Amino acid sequence: MSLARKKIILFLILTFSFSGVFYYLMASAGEIGSYTLGLMWCPGIAALLTQFAFQRNVRGLGWGTGRPKYLLLSYGLPVIYGVVIYGVVWLTGLGKFSPDEIAQQVAAQFQFEVSSPIVVVVLYTLVMATIGILLSGLTALGEEIGWRGLLVPELAKETSFTKTALFSGIIWAAWHFPVILFADYNAAGIPAWYSLTNFFVAVVGLSFAFAWLRLKSGSLWTAALLHASHNLFIQNIFTPLTADTGITAYIIDEFGIGLALAGVAIAWIFWRKRGELPAVAS
Repeated sequence: MSLARKKIILFLILTFSFSGVFYYLMASAGEIGSYTLGLMWCPGIAALLTQFAFQRNVRGLGWGTGRPKYLLLSYGLPVIYGVVIYGVVWLTGLGKFSPDEIAQQVAAQFQFEVSSPIVVVVLYTLVMATIGILLSGLTALGEEIGWRGLLVPELAKETSFTKTALFSGIIWAAWHFPVILFADYNAAGIPAWYSLTNFFVAVVGLSFAFAWLRLKSGSLWTAALLHASHNLFIQNIFTPLTADTGITAYIIDEFGIGLALAGVAIAWIFWRKRGELPAVAS
């Protein structure tokens, strides 16, 4: 058995063993709550332990920042597909652009009166897009040290880019399933099979972008920034700005068909670019 396969096996055993503790706590509480940070750092801790076990250091996980253009693409990609998905939803009436609720929440938090919801939302978005991305990155980094810091490069030593992206995406999606099924990381009122299907397709599709950026740049920070940007813009900006018009929940967020379709498109785009990757992934 190759060294890469040994590292992958140990990493997955550790990741799901550590995660099992948080799956139990979340299932017992019926919500992800304060356990989110712990769960999201399970892959990262597993990767660090795996790397140290085999080479007595944690080098080789992609700690360098790489070229700025890949970091910029990582940050901007969720903004692009978010604007497309939610723009279509708002324009077609599948969901309603509604800045009032989020403006009132921000106003209540900071104790001021709202004179213009749009102004409040713009300021909120600017703050979240700068300061908020740092906080989002604290949790995203935990996952990405594991998934793209260790798993993707080791898979790439053993197989093609296509299989690397697929396998890492399937594992990443499956890792979320317990908290979707047994806690509250899901869309209320939507059948579980629908949520799981869309989530699975979206995550596997997006994994092509994650894997390509990691292998092309040589940096796990591209994946961490992409992950942080996705969580920030989709979960904390676009979705809260969208009011339900009847079937909205079936279209938006991480469990709607909109992101699933976007994931398929993104997978195709980055799969077409696989020829730009180095012959031997590092």
